[in-house]
Amino acid sequence: MKAFLILEDGTVFEGTSIGSSREVISEIVFNTSMTGYLEVLTDPSYAGQAVVMTYPLIGNYGICYEDMESDRPWPDAFIVRELSRQPSNFRSEDTIQNFLLKYDIPGIAGIDTRALTKILREKGTMNGCITTDENYSLTELLPRLHSYTTGKVVEKVTCGAPYVLPGEGKKVALLDLGAKRNIARSLNQRGCQVTVYPAGTPAEEILSGNPDGIMLSNGPGDPKECMEIIEEIKKLYDSDVPIFAICLGHQLMALAKGADTYKMKYGHRGGNHPVRDLSTGRVYISSQNHGYVVDVEKLDPSVAVPAFENVNDGTNEGLAYTGKKIFTVQFHPEACPGPQDSGYLFDRFMNMMEVDQ
Repeated sequence: MKAFLILEDGTVFEGTSIGSSREVISEIVFNTSMTGYLEVLTDPSYAGQAVVMTYPLIGNYGICYEDMESDRPWPDAFIVRELSRQPSNFRSEDTIQNFLLKYDIPGIAGIDTRALTKILREKGTMNGCITTDENYSLTELLPRLHSYTTGKVVEKVTCGAPYVLPGEGKKVALLDLGAKRNIARSLNQRGCQVTVYPAGTPAEEILSGNPDGIMLSNGPGDPKECMEIIEEIKKLYDSDVPIFAICLGHQLMALAKGADTYKMKYGHRGGNHPVRDLSTGRVYISSQNHGYVVDVEKLDPSVAVPAFENVNDGTNEGLAYTGKKIFTVQFHPEACPGPQDSGYLFDRFMNMMEVDQ
């Protein structure tokens, strides 16, 4: 079945429908990872977006449900150059086509994803529509594309109620803003008892559990949409409990303390982004997925100072909070996209919790 991807600048790509055949409008973003498509599909940070995979062949090792980062896929749509329909891997349990159908995720294959990515890099991230309607009307579609926003998506991806991953060590409260499973798992593997809380949980409820540390997770959308959550994070900051924050959590902590964020031209999404630790000069290869960044030009050094920066474009990748047991990073130390370069950050958090409060 034919499918069409229409961008808000009027560009049209024709390809083949994959997954669900329903029509969808979404923000189109690209990911440069060569592998890890299942982790991408099940990362809640992609809620409200359609993902373009730049690697030309996707699906060749199939689907292993054990590798899912959440209970379901979150992107609005999936866009690939070539979809492998006959996976070959001893762990494969399903094809990506069946996976997309199972969860009603539409997509398109057979388009020039390199050309599409160049458009998004040159003009910036834009909205688009995937449709199987060969009689689509650009005149009708373009105003709808221009008006689309992802909206407040954190509420869609967070857990419905608190739950606990048992452990004999430190007690960590994880605020689920769209958390990938491996964040809690990385703490659990270090012996922590992890209590996961929904995004809207009041700070008082989190602190009443007397946690040894607090983790703020990754998540989707514009951080400035999360005003109620930011107010609660201010209270967590004032508590003096050690805090480690990742991705959206990093941005929300910065906003809570008077810094600013802005939308990037096309963001960082992939498993190969170099970041520099400003305290040592060492460069680490990281996994990233974000379209917003903290503006260090509006950062009060008496509150926080830059701790990491992106080697490619110099944007902020982490903050250390002055006089507080708080550090935050924009990238994903739990993601392990091959290298496990930045997994040591969980050990740093563990050490922070060991020091007497």
